[in-house]
Amino acid sequence: MEEATDKYTKDGTTDIHGNPAVRKDTGNWRACPYILGYTNLVNYMLDRLHQGNTTASNNVTNWSGTCYIMPLLGAFLADAYWGRYWTIATFMIVYIFGLVLLTMTASVKGLKPNCQNGVCDPTTAQTAVVFLALYLIALGTGGIKPCVSSFGADQFDETDESEKKRKSSFFNWFYFSINIGALVASSVLVWIQMNVGWSWGFGIPAVVMAIAVASFFLGTRLYRHQKPGGSPYTRIAQVIVASFRKSSAQVTSDSSLLYEVTDKESAIQGSRKLEHTDEFKFFDKAAVMTPEECTTGPPFDPWRLCTVTQVEELKSIVRILPVWASGIIFSTVYSQMSTMFVLQGNTLDPHMGPHFKIPAASLSIFDTLSVIVWVPLYDRIIVPLARRITGRPRGFTQLTRMGIGLVISIFAMLAAGVLEVVRLRVVARHNLYDYNGFVPISIFWQVPEYFLVGQQRCLHLSGSWKREARWIPDNLNRGHLDYFFWLLAVLSLLNFFVYLWIAKWYSYKATVTDDGEPSG
Repeated sequence: MEEATDKYTKDGTTDIHGNPAVRKDTGNWRACPYILGYTNLVNYMLDRLHQGNTTASNNVTNWSGTCYIMPLLGAFLADAYWGRYWTIATFMIVYIFGLVLLTMTASVKGLKPNCQNGVCDPTTAQTAVVFLALYLIALGTGGIKPCVSSFGADQFDETDESEKKRKSSFFNWFYFSINIGALVASSVLVWIQMNVGWSWGFGIPAVVMAIAVASFFLGTRLYRHQKPGGSPYTRIAQVIVASFRKSSAQVTSDSSLLYEVTDKESAIQGSRKLEHTDEFKFFDKAAVMTPEECTTGPPFDPWRLCTVTQVEELKSIVRILPVWASGIIFSTVYSQMSTMFVLQGNTLDPHMGPHFKIPAASLSIFDTLSVIVWVPLYDRIIVPLARRITGRPRGFTQLTRMGIGLVISIFAMLAAGVLEVVRLRVVARHNLYDYNGFVPISIFWQVPEYFLVGQQRCLHLSGSWKREARWIPDNLNRGHLDYFFWLLAVLSLLNFFVYLWIAKWYSYKATVTDDGEPSG
């Protein structure tokens, strides 16, 4: 009997046909290789679209911000209707369409801008097609980004202790594999874009992505699937509406009298019950049962009565909003790696020996190397050591990790600012204000700022930033990019102090175990 019970996973996952997932035939690490399988945009916009520094940087940041906001759509579709597998599959196709169209803008006559003596003059239509391609890629990212890591985590059954431990390591190694790809992109791919041609530089990712899609579909029979749990936005709206409808209701001090389903599992598909908390008690009114509801019994109108778990789901979102807001400055710092760091690097000496020059955008390789070095170090040495000291299964709390990342972001901007001060002093000393060549400083002095960004990214995991044109003109030798870096360093410091106050106030959500007791 016990063997029959252990045959299937206990976390509600199914196979592709909707049948309970067989533990030995699906999921675990065997499914993950199929799941695990920034271009040099600022220079493309400078060279091929003939845009200035500020315009090109703003366009890249706007596009990057869209890539970060679109996952809200992808996560909604996956959770409410399609499930993660079909959301990934659908948006992968959109992503490939975007890559193919972007490749065509750099290779097909009529879509490709006319260039003479290194100066390109794109038409409005040609520029529009480039942006259409980029925003198709952003849309595709929206369905892939929020689902791939979660879909990988679905392959591990949390009710099985051995699989639970593997799941904890999965996220670190998932992130590691992403950065291996980024390492190739920021080195080989950027070099191809700058030295061979943009058509090859965009075409290769399109082919690689097509191979990734094929790999993803090859693993279909091995995957475990969580059923869609319904729209979280609808559930949130129901709690808010029910709370206001019962605004005159008195919330009992005994939380066991608040409405909750009697089943072991939550009423929300694929979720566990959440323990009641005393914060934001106004929303508890949505779970207060009226005498009429006690008499009539289920089914209840979800716009009048919600479960404790549903209420706690909304409370969790309200609690996380300040933490999320503290990440805006962090994301602004991170976005400099694909904009201002590249512009700064374009002015520095890129030579490695007498014949080879490294493209400025390829310096992001050191951000990636930082992650590749840091993830195994963190997972295999720091976490076990911290686990022994703190007694926590993951070593550090998520809030502690994020706080350390915020501190590192301050030093990243300080490193960039110091280098810019030194660069401008060299410009003044040699009167290079209107010189179009390289300032006699090695581009490798940018390595510390990239390396620090990589470390902050490991630990912490925006929109457009309106830049001051007088600080960042097209000729950086006559600007003050250092002022911009100092501003971000100060904002990061202030943001860290705000984060400390938020972290002190924040409380983690707790699930309820099968015996009805809180998990803590």
